[in-house]
Amino acid sequence: LENPANYVDDNHKPELAVALTPFEAMCGFRRLEEIAILIKKHPEFAACISNEAKLAVFLANRDEDSKKSALRALFQSFMSCPKETSSRQLKRLLKRLQKEQSCDHVHPHEEPPWERKCARAILRLAQQFPGDAGAMAPFFLNYLLIAPGESFYMAANEPHAYVAGEIIECMACSDNVVRAGLTPKFKDVDNLVNMLTYSMGGPTINAGTPAYGDDRIMRYTPPTGEFEVMVITCNPGEDITLPLLPVPSVFIVIEGSGNTDNEDGQRLVMRPGRSYYIPAKCPPLTLAVNEKKRGPLKIALAHENMHKDDPTLASAADVGSKEWSGEFALPLEVRSVTSSAPNTPMSSPRVKMNGAAMAAATSGAYDVPKL
Repeated sequence: LENPANYVDDNHKPELAVALTPFEAMCGFRRLEEIAILIKKHPEFAACISNEAKLAVFLANRDEDSKKSALRALFQSFMSCPKETSSRQLKRLLKRLQKEQSCDHVHPHEEPPWERKCARAILRLAQQFPGDAGAMAPFFLNYLLIAPGESFYMAANEPHAYVAGEIIECMACSDNVVRAGLTPKFKDVDNLVNMLTYSMGGPTINAGTPAYGDDRIMRYTPPTGEFEVMVITCNPGEDITLPLLPVPSVFIVIEGSGNTDNEDGQRLVMRPGRSYYIPAKCPPLTLAVNEKKRGPLKIALAHENMHKDDPTLASAADVGSKEWSGEFALPLEVRSVTSSAPNTPMSSPRVKMNGAAMAAATSGAYDVPKL
């Protein structure tokens, strides 16, 4: 491996996120047309990009290769901007945006909502990471607002950043992360620029689909073989039997309390934060919640993908830029896009709190950095 101190394995690292609370994230590059609008509107952002890169954006042909080449030139130019220049321009940008966001400023009615959201996101990131030019990332990355129960998938080599909120995150077995900004950790801009796919548009946003004939079991299935996630809800006074699985699995208690039982008498007391390993072909557990409880028991269960041929999610690369018509427009046909990916080792879920890191998950020796 290259740089084994920072990249400890050669696995790729696709990721799946399921929101537990309202969640904010950046994922995938914006369409080139949107970026061109933002370059024209925000001179501070434009000043951090070379004239050659800006010209490539404005003159890019309609074909995908031309657009990806222009996007790469822009991203590389921005990430290579001298720190003194980016810091100076960021201060100017923040001063102007703060004035525009003030109470005495009236927004033009013709300004699209996604542009206002972009400005607010930059101000927020600048507060979290003072002086980091990565706060301008919403100018070239899609900014997503995800409701509890909704999910999205990030394939390897796609940029993303988690900004605020809580999620269940499931990923392939890799510890590699290539970071570029919005973090005090090791940054590797050169590898990040070289590894990205430069696909444009956002991922599908999906609220899961009922599984095993029970709408209390919601399935979140990405187009990769390593993993899928089930979120299972058992309400007070109810019981629910987990499916018999031919593969090992793990689950974590997200909220509520209850107990379990099975034909072998294996009993567990459920409490938030507890996690358990279930061997392959283990007799199914039955979850139960006392009717006097005030809220449901909710768990997240992850295992090798058993529904790879019927994914509920697709990455930005799978969806393609032609399917993405803006952050506030997620057509029904986009939500049903399917694809396939090679099978690799299993992974486990984890809860991830709010925080940002401009990075991407990698294929091979490097993982995708999170912005």
